[in-house]
Amino acid sequence: MSRTVKDFVVIGLKGMAMGAADVVPGVSGGTIAFISGIYEELLSSISNVNLSLLKTLQKDGLKAAWKQLNGLFLLALFTGIFISIVSLAKVIKWLLENEPILLWSFFFGLVLASIIYIGKQISNWNLGTILALIIGAIIAYFITTLNPMVTENSSSLFIFLAGAIAICAMILPGISGSFILVLLGAYKPVLDAVNNRNFTTIIAFLAGAVVGLLSFSKVLKWLFAHHKNNTLAALTGFVIGSLNKIWPWKETLTWRTNSHGIKVPFNQESISPFSFDGDSQLLVAILLAVLGFALILILEKLAVKNE
Repeated sequence: MSRTVKDFVVIGLKGMAMGAADVVPGVSGGTIAFISGIYEELLSSISNVNLSLLKTLQKDGLKAAWKQLNGLFLLALFTGIFISIVSLAKVIKWLLENEPILLWSFFFGLVLASIIYIGKQISNWNLGTILALIIGAIIAYFITTLNPMVTENSSSLFIFLAGAIAICAMILPGISGSFILVLLGAYKPVLDAVNNRNFTTIIAFLAGAVVGLLSFSKVLKWLFAHHKNNTLAALTGFVIGSLNKIWPWKETLTWRTNSHGIKVPFNQESISPFSFDGDSQLLVAILLAVLGFALILILEKLAVKNE
């Protein structure tokens, strides 16, 4: 595939959108990759990291291996993700702490529109695809209702497994890797390890993430190649089920103290905006949800026009 500099800039911008989503606990960068049309290429590129790539490197050199890896695509994408996380993390953190309803409303509209976008890619609806969608939605919804583990485990084996599971969740549309870490009770140990430069824990987590990413991307790539409609339906279901997690109006049931000694919500449940204790900001929230929804429809039309 021949690409221009403009194409790689666009891929970088998509990476920035993925990075912005990953900063928000509960929103998956995989969802953004899906609705921006790069999901399958991302899976394919990641799954290219295998023994065949090493053989190509040894036999034909770095240039051939870089091409087989689809290196320019991954470089542009991950550069965008990195820039976004570094530059937008503080902004999104501030919005989460000060304007959570408005932030979640925008993402809710954006993800809601993505359901329509993904669903339209399913070429043949039948009993199998309908069942896949329902099962995906039930699993994702169930995950969003789970109570986070109170006890935390910092053993290297546990952190390795947590890294593998979290990265699998991160590349699934609708499921947030950081949310999975919270559920497993691994979020604080990993965060503490980064802050305290505990390299044993960091290496265990990164090793798990690499193993999980390389193995799970191959599974998803195979599913897309052999059962594309059912896979798309299941992933659409995942996004539908995850809407509960990003519903703007929440009631906090329990609290926890974060690494900075600040009390933050630990366990929440979705409630009606009319039952919300405080200013529900309903009108502005609806407008932002409509904006997020419209943004996806506009991007879809632009993509179709470019094709």
